[in-house]
Amino acid sequence: MAKQSILGRISQMVKANINSILDQAEDPQLMLDQLVRDYTNSIADAESAVAQTIGNLRLMEQDHAEDREAASDWGRKALAASVKGDELRAAGNAADADKFDNLAKIAIGRQVSAENEARAAAPTIAAQTQVVDQLKSGLDGMRAKLSELTSKRDELVARSKTVEAQSQVHDALKSIDLLDPTSDLGRFEDKIRREEAKVLGQQELAASSLDAQFEGLEDLGKVTEVEARLAALKAGGTQALTAGE
Repeated sequence: MAKQSILGRISQMVKANINSILDQAEDPQLMLDQLVRDYTNSIADAESAVAQTIGNLRLMEQDHAEDREAASDWGRKALAASVKGDELRAAGNAADADKFDNLAKIAIGRQVSAENEARAAAPTIAAQTQVVDQLKSGLDGMRAKLSELTSKRDELVARSKTVEAQSQVHDALKSIDLLDPTSDLGRFEDKIRREEAKVLGQQELAASSLDAQFEGLEDLGKVTEVEARLAALKAGGTQALTAGE
């Protein structure tokens, strides 16, 4: 995966508007689950690509360090050969002095070559370092976005369960309203009251009948007393009329 495509993908996903995506989704929870999977997979792909990019940068840095070390080493060799050539020339050994001067020139040439390679690699390393920093920052943004997505999904699931529970309670209450058991209790109570009233009526009727019987007995008593006095009157004359006084 090219660096630019990695950066573009990371930038697009980090800038994604989650709420806008959810507004367009028929099933937000399924959409969030899919987004979480996509982000997780994209992060894994990006991490692998970024790791490779970082590895390449470290290799370039190692090569750059080796070029610089090689330049220093060839510089030391050139100096040593030049000093040796000067010593031989001072001793009157021009042939060997020229030999060491030639070695010094060769060492200087390699020193320059190593310096050029190090110099040429420096801008590439700097640019690659900037890219790696951007990739790392993008990955951090993706991880933060994944955390946001996960929290959003968990919140949505919790809210969905709450709504479902509330809906069940509402349906239960609606069923109670439609089939109100208190109305049946009310009808049963009315029936009991009617039965109680009937018993009271029967008791009152029975009581009235007893009162009538006792009243009959009282009337019978009066008749009996009259009869008795009449008999006494017949038997005793005027004195019997006052005997009951």
